[in-house]
Amino acid sequence: MLKKEPIFGSWLLEELKKHGYQMSAGTLYPLLHKMELANLLEREEKTVEGKIRKYYRTTEKGNEVLMKAKEKAYELFKEIKD
Repeated sequence: MLKKEPIFGSWLLEELKKHGYQMSAGTLYPLLHKMELANLLEREEKTVEGKIRKYYRTTEKGNEVLMKAKEKAYELFKEIKD
């Protein structure tokens, strides 16, 4: 999701919930912060309705890590399937 467009944390929590994943803000926000520190995500702050909202999107490094993770997940899927 972060590769397609910038998103903010509460939206991501709701989107994950729609797909059957239960995650608390106390779990998500530290993950986003760690990914930002690792240069996998970049953050942009915007004021929305008088509040500062942090939008995240993947960096080039984040996109590379994502591609490698997809390849490994696919290899695992093939092993399980066969």
